[in-house]
Amino acid sequence: MEPGFIGSGDAPGFEELLAAARYSACHLQMRDVYGVADEPDGFERWERTGERDTDPRSAYWAPWVELIGRAAARGIRTRRARIVSEPVTPYIAYEHAGTSVNVRAGENVRWLPRRQASDIALPGNDFWLFDRAAVLFNHYTGTGDRSEPKGEVRTEPTVIQLAASAFETVWERGVPHEKYSL
Repeated sequence: MEPGFIGSGDAPGFEELLAAARYSACHLQMRDVYGVADEPDGFERWERTGERDTDPRSAYWAPWVELIGRAAARGIRTRRARIVSEPVTPYIAYEHAGTSVNVRAGENVRWLPRRQASDIALPGNDFWLFDRAAVLFNHYTGTGDRSEPKGEVRTEPTVIQLAASAFETVWERGVPHEKYSL
């Protein structure tokens, strides 16, 4: 991929970038609230009962588990790091309750309290970094819903370096999922 910006019309999507990855996919999440357009029933149920779908074969989880499982079978190391405010928002508690499925699918997940991220140079948006060759930035509205364009792919070396440095610093400081409690 040539260095530069790939606009939303020409940009490969997440699945295409993951399929092209040769060794790694790293996801940095920095928001405390995400829109729940694709999960309103699950989030509402969790808020009401405290129960979260953690069945990797469920209609909600199966596509993700299969996608990450295929990547893992190819030797792709998938890591997810989340920077969170504490006490956490209800949405982050909901994500925490379902993260066991991410882990079973093959992701390594860590959590970093936001107060421990003050001295880290962070990009302005959540992102996926593939093989230190491409960054897919995700765009959201103020309420956490996906905005248009939904994302942008960047391949400039300085952008790759910023994303890689931010992710690795968060990862080093982060608490492994199995040790992070709310």
